[in-house]
Amino acid sequence: MLKKIRKLMKKKNSRGMEQADITMEELKNLEKKGAILLDVRSPQEYKEGHLNGAISLPEYEIKENVETILKNKKEIIIVYCSSGSRSKKAQKELIEMGYETVYNLLLVNK
Repeated sequence: MLKKIRKLMKKKNSRGMEQADITMEELKNLEKKGAILLDVRSPQEYKEGHLNGAISLPEYEIKENVETILKNKKEIIIVYCSSGSRSKKAQKELIEMGYETVYNLLLVNK
């Protein structure tokens, strides 16, 4: 299974500078590997409901607060929001700050 995930990660990371987007199914596999789940929506949105185990860190606070919450830049981090735009921005910011493995979770509302 780990080989399959690595192969998938290589394939998705081969789109140039763009990092991988993952599905809920892939999230489950990465959580088993110890991935950290970051909800980058507003505190109010987080209070209204969030994925189990998610840490609330609004996208607009990432640069100021992430290093106190996530000290290990080698950990697998998965970011999500309601539409994907804030999480894509957060993903880019985290990578620019030196976090090595950051995924954007695609939430499908169907």
